[in-house]
Amino acid sequence: MDIWATLYVFVLASFIGLGVIRRVSRLLHTPLMSITNAMSAIAVVGSIIVTGGDYPLRIRILGAIALFASMTNIVSGFLITDRMLKMFKTGDKRGDGGRS
Repeated sequence: MDIWATLYVFVLASFIGLGVIRRVSRLLHTPLMSITNAMSAIAVVGSIIVTGGDYPLRIRILGAIALFASMTNIVSGFLITDRMLKMFKTGDKRGDGGRS
């Protein structure tokens, strides 16, 4: 495959993805993060296959970089989602319905 065509598709997809993500409401952030975590999980499986396969060294290095980037995305997505869910929890820990 032509490297310039591949680079063009990557840059175009990056700009389109950034434009779509910017327009998402804050209320939809958590479902969106779960979708991106699922896509990153697919990328992790693919990058593990590429990194451990019998490919040239430069392709295996790119697979390792993709593995690192995908895992970073998954972990940070879970951390951000956990932080956002904590914002919606109440501070009242009493189990008696608020009665003293």
